[in-house]
Amino acid sequence: MTTWTDVMSAKELAEGQHTLIVLEGIELLLVNIDNQYYAVENACSHDGGDLSEGEISGREITCPRHGARFCLKTGEVLCAPAFEDIEAYPVRVVDGRIQVGI
Repeated sequence: MTTWTDVMSAKELAEGQHTLIVLEGIELLLVNIDNQYYAVENACSHDGGDLSEGEISGREITCPRHGARFCLKTGEVLCAPAFEDIEAYPVRVVDGRIQVGI
């Protein structure tokens, strides 16, 4: 069962921006792409690199350390050197508030 947590106003995260949030001890990268919100764990599965420092292109993020790429929607690894997916979390907007499901 998904537990939804209110994290911020949708107005606080403009299109094209991202921020870090911590839910239940997990650091998540929250991204707004074309007013669609995505939340993934903020650690590369290859070596734990900080994904929030990586480049976002479309719905993909590239780890700044070694270039592994991940899908922001699903957490799926898209290229080596990573071989394991990262966790992706559901996001919704209710009454103008962004909520992330854990």
